[in-house]
Amino acid sequence: MATLWQKDYTLDSLIESFTVGNDYLLDVELVKADCFASAAHASMLRHIGILETGELAALISGLQRIIELDNAHAFPIRREDEDCHTAIEQKLTELCGDAGKKIHTGRSRNDQVQTALRLWMKDFLIKMVSVSTDLVRVMTKFAEFNTHVPMPGRTHMQVAMPSSVGLWAAAYAEELLDETEHLAQVLDLIDQSPLGSAASYGVPLPLDREMSAGLMGFSRVQNNVLYANNSRGKFEAIVVDALDYICLTLSKIAQDLILYSMPEFGYFSLPVQLCSGSSIMPQKKNPDGLELTRSKSAIVSACAMQIKNCIRSLPSGYNRDFQDTKDPLMRAAHVAFTCVQVMDLTFRELQVHEKTLEGSFAPEIYATDKALELVASGMSFRDAYRQVGLHLEDVAALDPQETLRNRTSTGTAGNLRLDKLYRDIDLMESRAQMKMDVLQQAAGALFSLSEPLQIFDPEPAAR
Repeated sequence: MATLWQKDYTLDSLIESFTVGNDYLLDVELVKADCFASAAHASMLRHIGILETGELAALISGLQRIIELDNAHAFPIRREDEDCHTAIEQKLTELCGDAGKKIHTGRSRNDQVQTALRLWMKDFLIKMVSVSTDLVRVMTKFAEFNTHVPMPGRTHMQVAMPSSVGLWAAAYAEELLDETEHLAQVLDLIDQSPLGSAASYGVPLPLDREMSAGLMGFSRVQNNVLYANNSRGKFEAIVVDALDYICLTLSKIAQDLILYSMPEFGYFSLPVQLCSGSSIMPQKKNPDGLELTRSKSAIVSACAMQIKNCIRSLPSGYNRDFQDTKDPLMRAAHVAFTCVQVMDLTFRELQVHEKTLEGSFAPEIYATDKALELVASGMSFRDAYRQVGLHLEDVAALDPQETLRNRTSTGTAGNLRLDKLYRDIDLMESRAQMKMDVLQQAAGALFSLSEPLQIFDPEPAAR
């Protein structure tokens, strides 16, 4: 079996192994995306007269067959194939004869790879927005259920002011929703087709780039063909950077939960089914899922930097360095997706110990409330601050829930405005669903598949 570029010489075996790397393993994830893009490209080639009607029908049938084989984990990609693109074209030639040899007309493997990756990123981002929004909804419900459960607010890790479990959870929910909004904006950026840019400079054929973009469900064409190439790696880095912000938040949540579930705090506890044991200490129940969420957030950060370092000093036009941006993109995507799922499960199962939390409200937590009470009676704030600070022993304990309800300004413990958060969640879910509908309708127009085309597989290891 020959490579797509094979001519009259054979590549040195060391260079062949070095340049192929693990691409043929990673490309298991790109088979459906490449078939989807190839079907759109073939339909466009028929439109401009490069293919005959029968050839197009054979190619669409062949591509659908490859998707079916891939769904059954029966479409292997071997090292000698280099990547899925060679494996697919050779299978098409086997199934469709000479029509299979025409499928690459007007394409470079560069824009072919880039289009498959763009479709993969688009499907991933839609699903990532969806699962992130699911997590935000779970955390918002958690905040609603625990709206007035007291929880010490802390600064510098010291007890500071009255707060609540509801305020704590809703804070992270809002933060994650903003970061999901950022992810959705990245999705809008990614939603443009590079197909037809070829090896960065287009081709002397009347390619209808708008047609192929529409057939793949892209909202638009990436206009300048050299920019389309130069965005490779950059777009991947933008995606992973957006994931990094989400994972940074998840790491912070994980650290809070690890800390506040320690026996010394006892605010929360994790059910045993979410904790591993120790090989030597029989009593241990370890929050390994949360600990690994912390560490894996660093992996996502490292992947973002790895991609940017790969492209940092490249000249314009295609360079083989781009190949090394694929692995960190896919690794970061799967890590981030799983971390969101782990946190979703954690909040569904998290146990809140209300009595312990109420008991943690020592009188000094009301010091600021006492100072403001003096202000309300006419004293200046600075004098009230000094008086209370010098006589903390006179600060009396208050009813913690009543104290929380007295905080009525927007976003405080007594006025979390979860109604607004729920509305924003609904809007985000609708946006993600609309994007998914467009993608699936485009796939349905090209193929007759028995199930939705799943380009991004959340569990590739199962293959």
